[in-house]
Amino acid sequence: MRRLRIGLLGGSFNPAHEGHLHISRMALQRLGLDYVWWLVSPQNPLKPMEGMASLPERLRGAHAVARHHPRIRVSAIEARLGTRYTVDTLAALRRHFPTTRFVWLMGADNLSQVVRWRQWSRIFHLVVIAVFARGSYVMRALAGKAAKRFRRSRVNPGKAYGLASKAPPAWAFLPTPLHKSSATEIRRARSKGKKQGQALNDRG
Repeated sequence: MRRLRIGLLGGSFNPAHEGHLHISRMALQRLGLDYVWWLVSPQNPLKPMEGMASLPERLRGAHAVARHHPRIRVSAIEARLGTRYTVDTLAALRRHFPTTRFVWLMGADNLSQVVRWRQWSRIFHLVVIAVFARGSYVMRALAGKAAKRFRRSRVNPGKAYGLASKAPPAWAFLPTPLHKSSATEIRRARSKGKKQGQALNDRG
């Protein structure tokens, strides 16, 4: 009996957007996954609290973006597990779902700075990893410390469909089409809109 294959896309989702859908669709297609879970983090340790929407607000936004995609599940499981760091979340998920094949999904920007994460090398030994192209970060990521340390564990993208069945450490870089959506740009546009609206009210 084939084990369930689930991609894990973690992050603040501040807010969720079409770019998250894009990487999730690519993961389902290219990796042969059954589902993708969006792990909405209570608070990313590497991001400031300022400008961070509440967890319920970010969950609502993620549900709204993913509502038409039955194979994408939005989860606040980190809040229930009481985990804050990715390495602890992955270890807990493996304990709770011992027969599930997990694949950690990340953009090239995260591969370039994953060495800042707690026990980052252990993450590579907990789950297999799929890295998706993201603009100007690609060359920096593939030349970075993490990619170099685990260069012998890199899987050819042509064999990425079977990545979930491999034992970690194993990772693949997928040169998929880029998506222009950015949470930073969305927040900036929203902030600008609020300021313009306030200015109009002040004039009224």
